[in-house]
Amino acid sequence: MNHPAAVTPPTPDWSQTALGDAASWPSSLRLTIDILLNSPQAMLLMWGPQQIMVYNEAYAALIGLPSLRAPGGNVPSMQPAAWSWSSAALAPVREGNSLSYRGCNLPLWRDGRMEQQALDLYYTPVPGDDGIAGFLCTLALARPTASADNQAPLRLLVVEDNNDARYLVCETLRALGHEVEAVASGEEALPMLGQHQFDVLFTDVSLPGMSGVDLARQALQQRPQLAILFASGYGDELTRRLEFPAQSLQKPYDIEQLQTMLEQIAATLRPG
Repeated sequence: MNHPAAVTPPTPDWSQTALGDAASWPSSLRLTIDILLNSPQAMLLMWGPQQIMVYNEAYAALIGLPSLRAPGGNVPSMQPAAWSWSSAALAPVREGNSLSYRGCNLPLWRDGRMEQQALDLYYTPVPGDDGIAGFLCTLALARPTASADNQAPLRLLVVEDNNDARYLVCETLRALGHEVEAVASGEEALPMLGQHQFDVLFTDVSLPGMSGVDLARQALQQRPQLAILFASGYGDELTRRLEFPAQSLQKPYDIEQLQTMLEQIAATLRPG
């Protein structure tokens, strides 16, 4: 199956911004900015004690201010609403905790005037060389409120062999309010499944050693009620050919797709 090639945005000249030459950045900053610039989801990064702001085209389009030009990279004259809407909102994030806030009313520029819009905000701490150095905010238009049962946290076991991808998906899931454990291989996952109760096995299909599909088969022998969610480059072609029920997210996926899939799983596990 042929997939459209990803469009890579041009690399900014960071030496002309407050962040300075990218060669001097910590690896966590390089990873976060790479994710931010390539994401279709609106993202805003606050970095360092000067509170340097970096954002993507999706954020600029969402906020709507004509003066916004991605990727930023400077200290703003006025704090963006994603940071200033609540003086206490970021305190737990500064301590290294991922958080989410639903239905926050933030000002957006629309048709020549400011309007209040309900947004869901997801905050992820970004480590530096010495503790937490930055905070990534992902913004999305507020989603309809789910039932109380379906809002209860899911317990997920994430299986992903890429360290950076594993860190990102786990922090995203925690920001969405779920409980997460993570391992790098199917061989590590099976003992975890035997020792702990999980609602969802969220696994990459292509793993070193045991594949994600083989892992799911063995996992279901231990836990028949376990929901299976694959991260796959093959879309739903994979799930249509399996002998057991499973759902699949096609890479690359965004936070809204992940959230929608988890809501569907929660509704199946907790009907009514």
